[in-house]
Amino acid sequence: MTRICQVFRSPLKPEMYLYVDKAEGCARVPEALLARFGEPQPVLVLAISPMRKLARVNAADVLAGIESQGFFLQMPPADAVYTQRESARD
Repeated sequence: MTRICQVFRSPLKPEMYLYVDKAEGCARVPEALLARFGEPQPVLVLAISPMRKLARVNAADVLAGIESQGFFLQMPPADAVYTQRESARD
């Protein structure tokens, strides 16, 4: 199954991305998540199939998340979070 997805980046959390079905948009994303994510900023639209290679996440996981809950949230890599915390202390 291939799904056309819209990917948004968070203006509040560097390297955090939200994947949704392009046809549904953010309609199924909980308000509490959107409040913490910030105003979604569109990054790209792409067709995702289970076999597609994505940079940091498994395409099958993205599709399963969108199917079951209406979105997939890609968290920042652990080293990016650590670096941000260290920079904030300086």
